[in-house]
Parts: sequence; structure tokens; C-alpha cells
Amino acid sequence: MKIEFCMKRNVVFIPLDTTIGEAALLMVKKHIGILPVVDGKDKPVGMVYMSDLLSLELPDFIDLIIDVDFVHDFGAVETTRPGQDQLSQPVSSIMQPVMTVEENDGLLRGYAHMVQNDLYDLPVTNDAGKLVGVVSRVDIGTAVLSMWPAGEIK
Repeated sequence: MKIEFCMKRNVVFIPLDTTIGEAALLMVKKHIGILPVVDGKDKPVGMVYMSDLLSLELPDFIDLIIDVDFVHDFGAVETTRPGQDQLSQPVSSIMQPVMTVEENDGLLRGYAHMVQNDLYDLPVTNDAGKLVGVVSRVDIGTAVLSMWPAGEIK
């Protein structure tokens, strides 16, 4: 089975000139955790993950703490927010490199990319490199499991 048969086609994406604040608002509005960033030809050039935005909230000292189990909250730090100067920066300042799969790729190829790169979602492109979908580990997993012979599952 090919990725095109299990991917999500209604992809929310953003252009390269989107600000961090606009990306955050879109994630909240659409209740999503990833935003592919595309160029003027709808080709993926980067990814913004929810974790990229949330890292703007974490205090700098978090890297110095080995185990946060003893911290129940960060006190006053819990109420700080990124400033307008940070929110008005383009997403290119925080976006991650993009890895894609093509819609005609096999399911296990897509899953292998996800496992090797610790990803849970991948943008899907067509032969021309244009963004046409997003596939998740759950999308691929359920497609693979649906092909298992039902009589053998006990």
C-alpha cells in the first residue's frame, strides 16, 4: 500500500514569511501540533512543531536541571510569555529542517523514516515536490494493521 491511501489531505501549512505569533495562533485555532512551512511554489522548506513554540516558554535554566521530577511548577516563570519582539520574528528563525516522503512511497518506508528520525508526522509531496498531505505514525500503523489477516488475531 502507498502513503497516498492513508495520508491526511487537508493540510494546514504556512508560508515562509509567517510570524511566530501567527503560527502559534494557527496551531491553537486548528488544534494541531505541526505546521509545514512552504515556499512560493508550495514546496516544503521547513517544519514548525508545537515543541518549537513551547520551548520559547521554558526558562533557560531548564538545560541545567537533570531531573525535573521534583519541580511541581516553576512559580513566577509559569506566567511569563514571549514578548512581541519574539512573536513578530519569522518562523524561519525557529523552524526545523523538513523531511518528506512522496505519496507513492510505501508505508514501511515512511514509517522507517519516522522511527530513524524520531518523528511522528511527515509532510507528503507529489512528484513535483509540492505538499499534498501529511502522514502520521498512527495513519501508517492502522493502514498496516488493517492488512493483517483477521482470522489470525486472537
